[in-house]
Amino acid sequence: MIIRSHHDRKPFKGNGRKILVIDVGGTNIKLLASGQKEPRKFPSGPDMDAATMVGEVKKAARDWDYNAVSIGYPGPVVHGRPLRDPHNLAPGWVHFDFEKAFGCPVRIINDASMQALGSYKKGRMLFLGLGTGLGSAMIVDGIIEPMELAHLPYKHGRTFEDYLGIRGLDRLGKKKWQQHVAKVVEQLREALQAEEVVLGGGNVKKLKKLPTGTRAGGNENAFLGGFRIWEEEAYAGARAAS
Repeated sequence: MIIRSHHDRKPFKGNGRKILVIDVGGTNIKLLASGQKEPRKFPSGPDMDAATMVGEVKKAARDWDYNAVSIGYPGPVVHGRPLRDPHNLAPGWVHFDFEKAFGCPVRIINDASMQALGSYKKGRMLFLGLGTGLGSAMIVDGIIEPMELAHLPYKHGRTFEDYLGIRGLDRLGKKKWQQHVAKVVEQLREALQAEEVVLGGGNVKKLKKLPTGTRAGGNENAFLGGFRIWEEEAYAGARAAS
């Protein structure tokens, strides 16, 4: 895998392709194309299905030139296909033909894995995405291991996502939410023997202080990860893991 510094935000062309990266979230859908400097976005939500997403992306990117698409998908992805519909969006994603809809090659990866790939430097890295839900991924020596930690039980019959996602932040308040973030980070670091923990997602900026031994992964790293998966070694690693 070819790894660039996470400070290098300049998009590149994988295998000569002009790539459009789409980061699908429960609140917003963001996009950036090769050679562009500023991302664009539009709202998502419980009425957003795959066909609507494609239509809105095409309108938002109508003046951009691209011939390949990367999609960061908010759910498990197996062999480059969504395994089930997202929790926070409308149904209709699993059997949707994205390549036919976009008219070009499409590579789909779990959204947390995409941001993790853009944040990765070396060794054993755990990525946790603090957003509408809780994204998670592990990269070990360049191989992406998508994970579904969000819905595992944590406390009082609730899941990790119930505490660290947006519902937890709203229910607990910022102070208690931060305490649970620190506690979960330490538990998962020990359980997974992670050498580094990266916290990403839109709510990482709401942490007054990062837990010990972690670093913040900017949302722009999701786009960098989307460009990186067109490097064959990176994509092979993602497919091998899934």
